[in-house]
This record gives sequence, C-alpha cells and structure tokens, in this order.
Amino acid sequence: MSWKDTKLYSILNTKCPRCHDGDMFPKGTYYSFKNFSDMHEKCPCCGQPFEPEPGYYYGAMFVSYAFSTAIFVAVWVALSFLFEEVTMTMITLALIVAVLALLPVSFRLSRSIWINFFIRYEGPCDKLKKLP
Repeated sequence: MSWKDTKLYSILNTKCPRCHDGDMFPKGTYYSFKNFSDMHEKCPCCGQPFEPEPGYYYGAMFVSYAFSTAIFVAVWVALSFLFEEVTMTMITLALIVAVLALLPVSFRLSRSIWINFFIRYEGPCDKLKKLP
C-alpha cells in the first residue's frame, strides 16, 4: 500500500475519494474570494459525483466547527504566550484574521473529510469503469 492509496492522501490533497486522481476543486481557485467554494460536480477522471444528494455537505459543518474550535484554542494559546495581558479585543481581531485566512483551507478540508467517510477507494482511475 502506497501513500497515494490512503484516505489521508485523498483528504489532504482534496482528491476524489474513489480514484484519488481527480481534483474535487478547480485549479486556481484556492484563495480566490469569489471562487474558493467552487467544486466540480463529478470527478473529472472517474465520474464520481461529488454531491450525491442535495444537502450532502451539511454534515461537513460539524467538521468545520471542529476546525474553528482548534483555531480559537491555537489563537488564544499563541496570544497568551506572546502577551502578558490578553484583551478581548486582541482575541477578537486575531480570530477574525485567522478564520478569514484559513477559510478556504477549512472549507475544502471539511468537505474532503466528509465525502471520504462515505466513499471508499477503489483503485487508480485508469483501472476503474467511469461512472455516467
């Protein structure tokens, strides 16, 4: 089993969970404020639909909530080490900056984790039958 065959590879690289070859998101949209949430309807390689049913990604909000909690704790701890006295204004401003900067990362990883819960890896794209 190679690194490319693992769920972690698919999640971290936002690749199709079925073939690990196709991209879930179009290239060049990562830090585009208008387009960071654009997503392919299907895997360009194997045809796996990325939104199997309406409202599929509502569960990804819970994953995103966990990311947001981790960001809050990390910002709070970092500010506590950097400053003797941490004010609510400092925490609020630092959180706004951190959350906005990490929004595309959090959004995409949450969706990637969520879809990987339900779709299993079947092999490389060139060995799979393309879905209609």
